[in-house]
Amino acid sequence: MDKQSHSKFISHPLLKSGLVEQREYQIEIAEEAKRESTMVVLPTGLGKTTIALLVMLERLQMGKILFLAPTRPLVEQHSAFLKAVLKLDPALIQTFTGTILPDRREMLWEDAKIIVSTPQIIENDLLSNRISLAEVSLLIFDECHRAVGNYSYVYIADKYREQAEQPLILGMTASPGSEKEKIREICTSLGVKRVESRTEYDPDVAPYVYRKDFEWRVVEVPAELKECGKLLEDILERRIVELHKLGLLRRKRSREITKTEILELKKVIESQLSRQKHADLYKALSLQAEVLKIKHAIDLIETEGIFALRRYLERLRTEALSKGGSKASRRLLKDEKFVKVMEAVSSYKGEHPKLSAVIQILKEELHANQNVKVIVFTNYRDTAEMIINALQSLHDDAIRAVKFIGQASKGDDRGLKQKEQVDIVRKFKNGTYNVLIATSVAEEGLDIPATDVVLFYEPIPSAIRSIQRKGRTARKKVGKVIVLIAKGTKDEAYYWLSRSKEQAMRRRIREMQMMELESGSDEEDVNANANMNMRHQYRYHQQRLTEVPELRVFVDMRETRSGVVRFLEKTGMNLILKNLEVGDYVVSDRVCIERKSTTDFIDSLVNKRRNLLEQMNRLKSEYEKPLLIIEGDSLYGHRNVHPNVLRAVLASIAIDYSIPILHTRDEADTASLIYIIARREQMPNVREVSPHGKKPTTSLKEQQEYFISALSNVGIVTARNLLRRFKTIERVVTATKEELMEVEHVGEKTAEHIREVLTAEYRE
Repeated sequence: MDKQSHSKFISHPLLKSGLVEQREYQIEIAEEAKRESTMVVLPTGLGKTTIALLVMLERLQMGKILFLAPTRPLVEQHSAFLKAVLKLDPALIQTFTGTILPDRREMLWEDAKIIVSTPQIIENDLLSNRISLAEVSLLIFDECHRAVGNYSYVYIADKYREQAEQPLILGMTASPGSEKEKIREICTSLGVKRVESRTEYDPDVAPYVYRKDFEWRVVEVPAELKECGKLLEDILERRIVELHKLGLLRRKRSREITKTEILELKKVIESQLSRQKHADLYKALSLQAEVLKIKHAIDLIETEGIFALRRYLERLRTEALSKGGSKASRRLLKDEKFVKVMEAVSSYKGEHPKLSAVIQILKEELHANQNVKVIVFTNYRDTAEMIINALQSLHDDAIRAVKFIGQASKGDDRGLKQKEQVDIVRKFKNGTYNVLIATSVAEEGLDIPATDVVLFYEPIPSAIRSIQRKGRTARKKVGKVIVLIAKGTKDEAYYWLSRSKEQAMRRRIREMQMMELESGSDEEDVNANANMNMRHQYRYHQQRLTEVPELRVFVDMRETRSGVVRFLEKTGMNLILKNLEVGDYVVSDRVCIERKSTTDFIDSLVNKRRNLLEQMNRLKSEYEKPLLIIEGDSLYGHRNVHPNVLRAVLASIAIDYSIPILHTRDEADTASLIYIIARREQMPNVREVSPHGKKPTTSLKEQQEYFISALSNVGIVTARNLLRRFKTIERVVTATKEELMEVEHVGEKTAEHIREVLTAEYRE
């Protein structure tokens, strides 16, 4: 029977008729969520957004609705849905992303009834005091399993409970994780009092769920690849034995060593190095890095393919031969057995049998029916590239495949911009493409309906990701999930591990539903958890600092990723977020602070593109009293930087550039120090605070660039482009909007903003 044939639709004065299907389990969950802050756990495709809509209809009369989602495509998707189903003027439903300038967002916020936004935008606007959550009657967190640690959701939820008159929070996720503590942390971070969950097996959900057919296809790893894998195992075993002899690893077979153990080992070695410098510990660090690289190569050869392994080995070779390459990669390239593996991989003519299995499955599915849609999930971009190349070489009109990856670019590996991602999803929906070769970017949130087949190139150990992948099928008809497993490899272990974690997650959620969720007092939570989450850290920090609203600090936009800015905001400071050309915090016309974590500091020495002394030179040339704050554990003990190099650099900063170096323990300590410095600079004799220092630049050219770059949203690159085009500052300030838009990096919004700044009347 067609499950849609007897559908009823929800009727409400604010809803367009015949669009939102009436499902009893959604209505029941929404009723509970209206009473108290709730986390809803529901498999992908079962209508979490509809539940949010039902709660929203109840709370709209009480104030604004803020709907947060982690990515821009998701934000646009939710916004489009709300505009399609609600009888509201579309102007009352605003979409906030980074493309809308801050001043514009502040204006739109005032008149909007519903705001759909990425969390980083809202966090920035809260830190800058552009908006208040006092009038928000409902705050919705999509993909709420992200609400842990330093993620923006944690700060926004805390701020909402602090500001809102009648706060109500709704968190939504398909999978909060399998660990009880992780689920509890999410609930605590969001202030959730109740968990509402359903599975596809619950009787009230079953009528709306289509069957998923599961199939596991086991493939044999070819003898040649097994031989290469055995050589790599021997190489790995030798490293494990050496680490055991150094007393840093208990005796184990190489296959029993997990990636987590290896990563933890690095922390142990670095901790020991911070206390004592010893040649064996430096050797151990290199061995630990080699073990990671070898294990990754084994995983690739067993479960991914020759193409992915060749790509990886090429990157290793490049790293080893480069001037700043790691000692681990250089040692591996001197190992005869490792070189033998590289030669064998280079000369191998075949490919992993999983590729043939993928091609065979796609032919079976698509030759029978070209309306079928398939998502092939893989963990690695190199594997996605291999699959797409193989499919394109077939010249099979029935298979219209496209690669779907994330935004990050590294070297020649270019990511997809969000607009490109949205365009690919649209073309997949309308049938231009019928196969997505996707990495993890397609697991979460994006509206990819009516997928008939989900194919796992490899099993994954994560319950969250496994559930999200499987949720991509059987939304509107019977679906199929196929998992490829390489016999005798980690694939088999990962398959059983993911199943075990899914079952554990369901048990944990049932337990959470049966008990009352109590967050306890802040003090109790802090004592109970040595690694205080950000909400508790704010409370702790606020107790240490007295509010002084008069203080103003300019903050570089990139610093909002750290907890320092959140701590400063809690003191009542007026924070002005801006793309600073120099430094991270400007507390007066003479004091500018550059903040670096110990990791950042080391990276700026190792990475030539981030020249530390050049930064110090610019800092000193712009400000009379520059400061460098180094935050975190000891700088010493890093395997790539000798202690004497560190000492020389620190001495140069302090003596040659006359820049004081201050050390702090953590983000809270850094914020406290910045607060004290700002207070000292601005009170009682208030000094002017400006993002531009008082020191004059050394040439006319630099003064001209300095003048234009002072305009909001105009960095130094754009300033130079403007001056190259118009030759003089006078011509820049008299140029029309259309003339400004002819300049590279100046779009319509930037041009409009420049004209507004230059022509608007000054008001006290």
